[in-house]
Amino acid sequence: MQQRILAAILLGLTVLLPALSAAAEVDEDLIAHGEYLSRAANCISCHTARGGEDFAGGRRLGTDFGTFVTPNITPDPETGIGDWTREQFRTAMHHGRRADGSPLYPACPYTSFTRISTEDIDAIHGYLQSVTAVRQENPGHNLGFPASVRPLQRIWQRLYFEAGEFEADPEQDDSWNRGAYLVRGAAHCMVCHAERGRFGEERESAVGGHVQGWYAPSLHASREAGLQNWDEDDAVALLWAGKAGDHATLGPMGDVVYDSLQHLDEDDIRAMVRYLQTLPDHEPERPRGQAGMSQARYDDMLARGSEIYENRCMDCHGRSGEGTEAAGALAGNRSVMLNDPTNVILMIRQGGYAPSTAGNPRPFGMPPFPDLDNADIAALVTYIRGNWGNTADAVSPTTVERTR
Repeated sequence: MQQRILAAILLGLTVLLPALSAAAEVDEDLIAHGEYLSRAANCISCHTARGGEDFAGGRRLGTDFGTFVTPNITPDPETGIGDWTREQFRTAMHHGRRADGSPLYPACPYTSFTRISTEDIDAIHGYLQSVTAVRQENPGHNLGFPASVRPLQRIWQRLYFEAGEFEADPEQDDSWNRGAYLVRGAAHCMVCHAERGRFGEERESAVGGHVQGWYAPSLHASREAGLQNWDEDDAVALLWAGKAGDHATLGPMGDVVYDSLQHLDEDDIRAMVRYLQTLPDHEPERPRGQAGMSQARYDDMLARGSEIYENRCMDCHGRSGEGTEAAGALAGNRSVMLNDPTNVILMIRQGGYAPSTAGNPRPFGMPPFPDLDNADIAALVTYIRGNWGNTADAVSPTTVERTR
């Protein structure tokens, strides 16, 4: 009798152990896939405070409506999302509702994440449940009225949000559809690069958005950040390595490349490029003239800007803005000539580096020039934007001050 029982147990184990092993392998595959997708979505960048624990939240995001503080999305059951079920996580990503049923603020890009497939959402959830739990209670948002009244977000969602998973375009190939799925879904590119309306709704136009004080140029304009006229390999290099020729990603976009895009498969980056290159190419609004600036004042600014450029910039960027091995060209640089001069102003004041990636392991950096006052920066930017064939508008000290 005992021998029969033992034999039955052994037989059961021979059936059960392979099944358990297969289940564990499936879980590992699911988690690995979820980690890849979380990289594509750049979850770690938003949900990690400077110097903080990964995914524990606490990062402050300044907007026109106030300051949002990102939540803890580690599996801690009390301060994170450890007690969120798979269905509750799906609801958050697809419908913009928290586990308690209250609406999410669109600072969380659920307006894009709604397009991610249910299977991929489940994979992201599985990965986040596998990371180290961190007990960290984060402060609430600091928002002005009416944004501070969370229930009003239901009205916003009814007006400006349409839930629905991505549907492939049967007239396009698999690569194009994969790129559209990533750009419009997980990578949520338009959340930053789209113009915003009065109530924070996205608008498809040749005007970009503002992120962390920087200008995110429009992807619908080849004169801004659009890739419509780019060589495909150069565009892939820019998104994957953060640098292509004289072009480099800086500011928040440099962070996106460092934390997210460099970790994606080349095929996915190429698919994103192919989709982005098919976006309609609109002409940006013509630059507005510098109101109230006389020719004499403009000439004075050019003279002062030329002096600063010769002393501070020429060694790296070249006598005629042609660029050197250490720094890219300024002549013909579309970032310099954007209608919105915010980025070039911030680069002069704050400096910056392109991201360090496998394709650009030792990027040259731009030093900050904190000793230049508003008038000096305005003169320098005006000089750069108006020489060597560049034809962008002059910049006033008041415009420089607004970027602080």
